Amino acid sequence: MKPIVLASTSPFRRSLLEKLGLPFIAAAPQVDETPRPGEDARQLVTRLAQAKAQALKEHYPDHLIIGSDQVCVLNKQIAGKPHTEENAIQQLLQARGTIVTFYTGLALYNSQNGQLQTLCEPFDVHFRHLSEEEIRRYVQKEQPLQCAGSFKSEGLGITLFNRLEGKDPNTLIGLPLISLCEMLRNEGCNPLLA
Repeated sequence: MKPIVLASTSPFRRSLLEKLGLPFIAAAPQVDETPRPGEDARQLVTRLAQAKAQALKEHYPDHLIIGSDQVCVLNKQIAGKPHTEENAIQQLLQARGTIVTFYTGLALYNSQNGQLQTLCEPFDVHFRHLSEEEIRRYVQKEQPLQCAGSFKSEGLGITLFNRLEGKDPNTLIGLPLISLCEMLRNEGCNPLLA
């Protein structure tokens, strides 16, 4: 089995990948994440996932390299990480009572033979009609300042929603494991047989 590299320093993605029980290392890809003019959310995350996976090919020439990127689309606009409490509160005020779509790009790159698999997986989050006080308390308690969409669905953020809709709940956290397992099996790496 080829060694696996996660092209990310995200603790959330690392934790998700650990669920598969496969040995891997994590490394930071140097990729400019600036959207290109006219690029929509799907195109952006797919391009960035590919770029992240391929950015490490020189350092890891005989590996399976996983790249992933995620954006939140709120009111037809890409919403980034809030970085401040006030920005998080504003994002959640805009999201209340709406459906917010997350797009997660996933790429698996075989650096030995150049084989590249990619996809973009959507996930819809149906927000409750939240009061401003609920939103402020949530942000104070969980501090979701480094999370697209300003929440952590794996934590207290679950209280913000009416419904979640998508193929794989892990997608919302940043790494679609069901699709990743399929890609890994295409490369001869079955987590159940490793």
